[in-house]
Amino acid sequence: MTTRSFLVLGSILAGFGAPALAGSPAATPEEPAIAAPAVPPTPVTPDWTGGYVGGQLGFGNIDTDAGADGDGAIGGLTMGYDYDFGSWVLGGGLDYDFADIDVGGATTLENVLRLKARAGYDLGNGGLLYGTGGYARAETSSLGEDDGWFLGAGYEQRLTESFSVGGEAVYHQFDDFDSSGIDIEATTLQVRGTFRF
Repeated sequence: MTTRSFLVLGSILAGFGAPALAGSPAATPEEPAIAAPAVPPTPVTPDWTGGYVGGQLGFGNIDTDAGADGDGAIGGLTMGYDYDFGSWVLGGGLDYDFADIDVGGATTLENVLRLKARAGYDLGNGGLLYGTGGYARAETSSLGEDDGWFLGAGYEQRLTESFSVGGEAVYHQFDDFDSSGIDIEATTLQVRGTFRF
């Protein structure tokens, strides 16, 4: 084969291997990269371990077996300490409520002190559903003061790491109040705000 034949053959082969310029179909665009879906952050469940102090306000209803009843506003201070065990929270606290509830004109409820225990379930969304109970002491204007007990339930919601709001319903029982022969029952419904530390 002559040198000229080699050149002609080389030109023909080079034409097949070279990209077409005019009249060729457009180059296929690159596929855009698919981004991995964003993983939502794992919700942080607040830790309930620590102390708290706050205020509460609500409504009290009083019934006696002597036929004297009354209702009105009640409110005061609350403080305590909780310990978070994961799904469960245990704690203790102290409430002191002021009141001026006229009980049938015979006497007036002036204040209630509660020494309480509470146990609750952490709902995982900053909410705590709990039961409570313990010792209560009530003071009246004319019957004196006496000891009793209470049971109740409540819900508390964390709004921030250091502040929560909640509500609580409590039933109180005072038998033979200050040896008067009168049994007193009281129910309170209160809302509260607490600062946690």
